[in-house]
Amino acid sequence: MEDTDYKVRLEIFEGPLDLLLYLIKKDEVDIHSISIERITSQYLDYINTFKLLNIDLASEFIVMAANLMYLKSRTLLPRVDQPPEEDAEEDDPRWELIRQLIEYKKFKDAAGFLSLREVEQEGRFAHQTDTSDAPDPEPTGLAEVSIFELIRAFQNVLKRFEESHDFGDIIDDRYTVSDKIELLMQRVMPGETCRFESLFQTATTKSEVIVTFLALLELMKLNQFLVRQSELLGDIVIERRSAQAVAALEAAEVGAVEDDA
Repeated sequence: MEDTDYKVRLEIFEGPLDLLLYLIKKDEVDIHSISIERITSQYLDYINTFKLLNIDLASEFIVMAANLMYLKSRTLLPRVDQPPEEDAEEDDPRWELIRQLIEYKKFKDAAGFLSLREVEQEGRFAHQTDTSDAPDPEPTGLAEVSIFELIRAFQNVLKRFEESHDFGDIIDDRYTVSDKIELLMQRVMPGETCRFESLFQTATTKSEVIVTFLALLELMKLNQFLVRQSELLGDIVIERRSAQAVAALEAAEVGAVEDDA
């Protein structure tokens, strides 16, 4: 894509420790048994994908990348050649990172538990509400997808596309993000759903795959599309919200801004 193309800026509210915990959970390994070499490689793959999509990253992501590369270099050195660490109490350089992950996971789990209790408490008071402007009920059995899971799915699509296409043939590709937004809005009607992979079935170039994904991210920011999956690493489903649901969400966002003012 050229520099003049439409850019999508996606705010990431999760940090580097969230990404590391996601990678650990995805690999189904215990935090105490993490492989620095493997997790560093996966982490850097995500950083490179964020850069490919021109997504702004907080400096904490880059600092963590540098720390992981340092830890990886230490694990490759014989013990006698390890650099001196003034505050190091263990021979294994992983332990400080493991302690951070365990502590962070405790706070994250506690926050999730308190949020669940808050929802349960709200449900104890019966009250009649005006449902005329309320968003459509969310489908059961599906959870919203995190940005890291969405990036993983995009990486898989891009990898399969590169393996099945011959880039020796030059194909004219003039799609912009705005073009793809319009095409996706035409393809997925309000209330309809489709599989994530199906969005890329007609793509003919790597650039078109990237632009299509950026269009999806922008439609998510605009509250037009909702992305869900039934389980971790499961199939991702794209749902277009109804006009009523979009209007209700926009009204709620305006109200939140006015309350903060």
